[in-house]
Amino acid sequence: MSSAAPARPASVNPASVNPIACDIFCAVIDNFGDIGVCWRLARQLASEHGWQVRVFVDDLHAFQKLCPSLAPDRARQTLDGVVIEHWREPAHAGDRLEVADIVIEAFACELPPVYIAAMAEHARAPLWFNLEYLSAEDWVADFHLRPSPHPRYPLSKTFFFPGLGPGTGGVLKERHLDAAHAAFEGSPAARADWWLKTTGHTPPPADATVVSLFAYENPAVDSLLEQWRDNASPIVLLVPEGRISGALARFFGLPSFAAGAHAVRGNLSAHALAFTAQPDYDALLWSSDVNFVRGEDSFVRAQWAAKPFVWHIYPQADDAHLPKLDAALAHYARTLPADARGALEHFWHAWNGVGQPDWAEFLRHYPALKQRAADWAEELAQAGDLAGNLTSFAKSQLK
Repeated sequence: MSSAAPARPASVNPASVNPIACDIFCAVIDNFGDIGVCWRLARQLASEHGWQVRVFVDDLHAFQKLCPSLAPDRARQTLDGVVIEHWREPAHAGDRLEVADIVIEAFACELPPVYIAAMAEHARAPLWFNLEYLSAEDWVADFHLRPSPHPRYPLSKTFFFPGLGPGTGGVLKERHLDAAHAAFEGSPAARADWWLKTTGHTPPPADATVVSLFAYENPAVDSLLEQWRDNASPIVLLVPEGRISGALARFFGLPSFAAGAHAVRGNLSAHALAFTAQPDYDALLWSSDVNFVRGEDSFVRAQWAAKPFVWHIYPQADDAHLPKLDAALAHYARTLPADARGALEHFWHAWNGVGQPDWAEFLRHYPALKQRAADWAEELAQAGDLAGNLTSFAKSQLK
């Protein structure tokens, strides 16, 4: 493993700062959630906190979808000030073993045994985190920052739980995000340029409702497309190419619905978009009136976008995901009027396989949902951002 450090951000003075070295290990299970969270965290730790970050990831092809400049055939490369290593097999730990000050095991992916053994040999053991999946359930605050001793080595890992409330690790949010959002919202020229570049069309008329649709395969989508087709006012649908594309193709009677496609039925017009690189996804959310999101990373970004959204949670066996969905709703819908809360809960449940979605009822409460989305973004920020919370705790332990 090469000892060359990635370039530090311009804001960090190498002469006055001894950067903390951090290794993040990520196994891509499926989709993009695992590497999406890890890549966003790695960039933030490097750019905002001056850490020397290295990411080990086992699927560079999935990673490239989120980061088009990545070369999937390279064993080692540096992007955005972060070193990326192709984690080729479970036992692999780079060309030359080099243990970092902070080690993040993302989503219980299990570190290479040789790396754990090397950690144990250090005079001062690294700070070892198990970064868990985001959950809004009440028990998360009780387990956040709990230590877990290793059964054989004099090592202990600390569980770090992202969450939506106090006492958790919070969620990822870059320092510049609010300013970038405000600048986009305040610039008609920037928004018009985004529409032309992304869809090839000018912005839709003022009476149209713009909807972004990012979802797993979903049996409820056919009913929803029919409701949008028959809606009294125009619906403009923005669909990143992916697992929902086949359903759109069937609905419009097309052989495929790949990036660049455009189709119209009734009052529904739909644009198929290229899969969006991670830094560009926020503009899609900002350009829409309602955002359908899935998994973890886009779920978090939708909350910062401060627009009404619908979450397609990752489905699990025996409907184990539904209590997690309800826990998120309990936080997010807490202050809504009873009728608006009921409409939102019904729609989220229907989109996750329980019942049928009622678009008219959802849209009837749009003003209340829009206000709550804005208020919630401010409330969520009170828990602090995940990277900031993690670095603060790490520094307290490394003193």
